[in-house]
Amino acid sequence: MVGERSGLSTLICNKVIEEGGKAIKLHCIIHQQVLCAKHLKYDHVMKPVLKTINFIRSKALCHRQFKQFLLDIQAEYEDVLYHNDVRWLSRGSALQRFYSLRKEIGEFLETKGQPMRELSDPIWLADLGFLVDITKHLNVLNTSLQGKDAAVNQLYSHLKAFGTKLQLFIRQLSQTQPNTIHFSALQEIMNSFPQDNISAQTSRYAADIASLAGEFKRRFQDFAAIEKEISLFSSPFSVDPDDAPDQLQLELIELHCDSELRSRHQQLSLVNFYRQLDKSRFQEIRTLAKKMLSLFGSTYMCEKTFSAMNFNKNRVRTRLSDSHLRDILRIKTIAFEPDLAYVLQSRSQFHPSH
Repeated sequence: MVGERSGLSTLICNKVIEEGGKAIKLHCIIHQQVLCAKHLKYDHVMKPVLKTINFIRSKALCHRQFKQFLLDIQAEYEDVLYHNDVRWLSRGSALQRFYSLRKEIGEFLETKGQPMRELSDPIWLADLGFLVDITKHLNVLNTSLQGKDAAVNQLYSHLKAFGTKLQLFIRQLSQTQPNTIHFSALQEIMNSFPQDNISAQTSRYAADIASLAGEFKRRFQDFAAIEKEISLFSSPFSVDPDDAPDQLQLELIELHCDSELRSRHQQLSLVNFYRQLDKSRFQEIRTLAKKMLSLFGSTYMCEKTFSAMNFNKNRVRTRLSDSHLRDILRIKTIAFEPDLAYVLQSRSQFHPSH
């Protein structure tokens, strides 16, 4: 796909260059975000958590006893969750469930003769709470990046907002009296152990978040390189013509002075707004819009289509042909809706005889 000489992206870029254009190559923004999330390893927290979850769920008897134990004490949840490194949201979900059931898990392990000493360590619990909170924020970002028909400017706006949030977290946790309003689990642990100086650990958490912010900045350099073009595409009326590329300046002035187009920009979606622009009057602006709309900010649709294929092409559907599978995937991915009323009217008999 991304080979330097014969990869698909290289071949497409070479073809565009032959036609006199210039293509932009971007890594999938969701995959990049997942790699950034793995930057915070916290192995001293993850390893005991995963070891405990595997101990509970790996043996059927132990798993049933744990679920019955939670049922007997009327716990908030009825089970712990497995962690799968391949699934994007798995880490945050497993940590959140483990944190919510930490007291029940400690009591159950005591009955099994396998006490988890980390659950009585305030510093380790504070690290667990911090990891639960930061992975929760990362999962919120990941979820906002998913979805079809998301243009590259929308994805990049979510990314910039998260970068600003990280800077806010760094400032709040670096204070002499740290503000943990956005870290509810960490705040709960600090309130549970007021005699322990857990607040002294917040400076380390601020340093870890700063390292995470640096990782985001490093991995998303390709998006930052086209930030001006993204801003011009998403907010053409707020860009100064002097700061725009030379070939766009005159058309941009024409756009700014047209009150009707300004009103349409506020009412219509970006796709429809650029679609209705006059071709002869705004040729360069329409070219920029086509360039931005053609960018695949993420491979979400590819992942979704692949999941649909795996769901339909299974071992019990042995008579499924390639043509039928192709038709199923087409129905799953296209945005057209069938005109059922017209189809029914065109049939003279709803239940034809065999």
